[in-house]
Amino acid sequence: MNPQEQADAHVRAMMRWHFDPATGSRYWVERRSRLGFDPVEDVRGVDDLLRFPNLIDELRDVPVEDLVPRGLDATEEVCAVYESGGTTGAPKRFVMFESWFEQYMDWENRHYPDDGTGHALAVAPSGPHMLGEYSRRIARARNGIRFAVDLDPRWVKRLLAEGDTAGAAAYVDHLVDQAELVLRSQDIAFLITTPPLLTRMSERPAVRALIQEKVRLIIWTGAHMDPDTLDYLATELYPKARFRGSYGSTSVLSGTVQRPDPEGTGEVVFDSYAPYVLYRVVDPATGEPVPYGSEGAVVMNHLTRYGLVPNSLERDLATRVPGPGGAGDSLKDIHPVAEADGRKLIEGVY
Repeated sequence: MNPQEQADAHVRAMMRWHFDPATGSRYWVERRSRLGFDPVEDVRGVDDLLRFPNLIDELRDVPVEDLVPRGLDATEEVCAVYESGGTTGAPKRFVMFESWFEQYMDWENRHYPDDGTGHALAVAPSGPHMLGEYSRRIARARNGIRFAVDLDPRWVKRLLAEGDTAGAAAYVDHLVDQAELVLRSQDIAFLITTPPLLTRMSERPAVRALIQEKVRLIIWTGAHMDPDTLDYLATELYPKARFRGSYGSTSVLSGTVQRPDPEGTGEVVFDSYAPYVLYRVVDPATGEPVPYGSEGAVVMNHLTRYGLVPNSLERDLATRVPGPGGAGDSLKDIHPVAEADGRKLIEGVY
């Protein structure tokens, strides 16, 4: 089978798994009768995932026990319950299994065999946010230690929503202060942070000099980065460091890999872990896929034995790019929508 046929077969297998009372979670088994279609009979491939309504908001209140598939072996370990950033209201919760986290990280790390070894500094959310544990595993896979400066992105968004820009700026300065102490005293090869925080760190001459001196790879994630800013940071401020983006979402419990750019075009394209995580770029008015090269809303699907999140409409717009082998879409030129559910979105620092 080609990659598209393999992805379609995987979709069918996951429909059988998640909607069978013997293997599916309580949430999905009970939700089946209220979908308006039969996912086992009617969802025959990747394109049919668009039949699902966007149910993501229901996950704000579902007990996590109801999300665990009954068919999983009792030895499968839940390593965390992660929450969305809360940009559009109360956070949604997603159950992360150790087996899936390891599988995803192995896939990502295989794409980057030339990173070398060294310690990492993550200036990023931890706690209920997946990025914290992700950064620890990045360091561990590179035989290093992860140093961390924790941030509360919801607090920053609250300050900005209340018009307290001075309070938000003071909080970010507090984060940069802590990052400077780590950079000054430790041998940091990898810096993992968000574009807004990287920009603020770069505005402080002492911190900028430490990054220039020590850091070999900057991994930016958690917020969008426009091409001009990326070009300025990569060519003017940190020409000795490599830059790598990672786009993902807690809703699908994974990120992406950045597609190689051997010709140096500067184009940043993100590929998902198909067929387990599939993206679509759709017209937000119709829900139908836009033509390749056109912009639309990002829809994500998580399809593993460990969980099912179909047709999750994200708060981002992107240009549609053919996925590797034709399974799902890849993304470029990602940026947030201005509003969701009639409310202005605040990106903040994450």
